[in-house]
Amino acid sequence: MSHRVFSAVLLCFLTLGVAVSATQPAAPRQLRIIVFGAHPDDAELQAAGVGALWAAQGHKVKFVAATNGDIGHFSQAGGPLAIRRTAEVRECARILGITTDVLDIHDGELEPNLATRRAFARKIRDWQADIVIGHRPYDYHPDHRYVGVLLNDTAVVVGAPFFVPDTPPTQGNPIYLNSADGFTGPKPFAPDVVVDIDAVAEKKFQCIAAMPSQFGDADSWQGRTLPNMPADDAGRKAHILETVKGWLAAGADEYRAQLIARYGQERGSKVKYVEAFQLNQYGRQVKPAELDARVPK
Repeated sequence: MSHRVFSAVLLCFLTLGVAVSATQPAAPRQLRIIVFGAHPDDAELQAAGVGALWAAQGHKVKFVAATNGDIGHFSQAGGPLAIRRTAEVRECARILGITTDVLDIHDGELEPNLATRRAFARKIRDWQADIVIGHRPYDYHPDHRYVGVLLNDTAVVVGAPFFVPDTPPTQGNPIYLNSADGFTGPKPFAPDVVVDIDAVAEKKFQCIAAMPSQFGDADSWQGRTLPNMPADDAGRKAHILETVKGWLAAGADEYRAQLIARYGQERGSKVKYVEAFQLNQYGRQVKPAELDARVPK
């Protein structure tokens, strides 16, 4: 089949998918959501709030760290750090009411090859995901970028019965969402849905506090890289948490108009903390109303 004919067939398929989805109920009884982060803390930073909201509504949520995080510290590395970081995200999962998994790939060594495409596809197919979330492929860190590339590369094949046939294909293409970032090249993040996480913000903050290897130790990544860091343990942890809160609050201010459009003037104008997501063009395409219905309010 020529590239031109294949493109035309694919366009027809995606268009048909939109038309069919418009006739389906706004949201199924139970959704299955899987969130990929590059390291054990990235999925939690991206989606702990919306994950907790989905879980509270009875949906099934899994976070996956694509690497074991074994070099993400300034005084600890290797197996002991990987074990520690896995334990931290498991505690986060307990707090949020979700499931978590960590792939046995070294931090800094994720590659967008066939083996990892298969590994990602197996996770999505085993979970029978309705919604897949992860980084965009534009980022300062190669592991982040390659999570985005790998998710793009799985968007069609997860529904193909003879790709990794040891797992069942998904029932059609899942909806793929990309999480927020501040990078503008080659194109900036533009959210299709912004989520008020105020009701579960404390769970997210408890999750952050449960990952001291990243957000607490003097030699943690944030402990060594954030400016104006206090020298004492309590001051340092408080400063890191306040910084994370500031990031989330800045998103609420930036996307205030979308919050008001989604929640109404009274509630939307008061939201303090948000998580935001962009519809990925390679997953199943849905109309704004269907996306809004599937993402918690």
